[in-house]
Amino acid sequence: MKTTKNTITIINANGLILGRMASKVAKRLLNGEEVIIVNAEKSVLSGKKKSKVAEAKEFLEVGAPMRGPFHYRRPDRIMRKTVRGMLPFKQPKGKNAYKRLKVFMGVPDELRDRKMDTLAEAQVTKLKGPHFTLAELAKEVGWNQGE
Repeated sequence: MKTTKNTITIINANGLILGRMASKVAKRLLNGEEVIIVNAEKSVLSGKKKSKVAEAKEFLEVGAPMRGPFHYRRPDRIMRKTVRGMLPFKQPKGKNAYKRLKVFMGVPDELRDRKMDTLAEAQVTKLKGPHFTLAELAKEVGWNQGE
């Protein structure tokens, strides 16, 4: 495994497919990079919105209300959890990789003038069917933007 310590990559998630982006980010994290994702709410999910929202709502109701498991409704938290699902999280290398991930909604002031990358293989233009943003899904499952 190649390690590239102290490499910080800033990825703009605007117009990127969530799953494809998450798999590429997970691979970079396992290689030792620190990854910062901005504009998480503007990433895209493929499929019909109505069916995906119904699927998400059904998933969110799994578990005991007071004991968990607890599922996030904020777009940045959903994205972190998606990337975590692609890491070997129960192993030390997966936990360390997950600690190197930061996800933000919008672009924080300290990152505004920094160079941001995008992932060509995860562009929304590769989709032929219907798609919608992560923010739209989050609103449908109960995200209050005031949080």
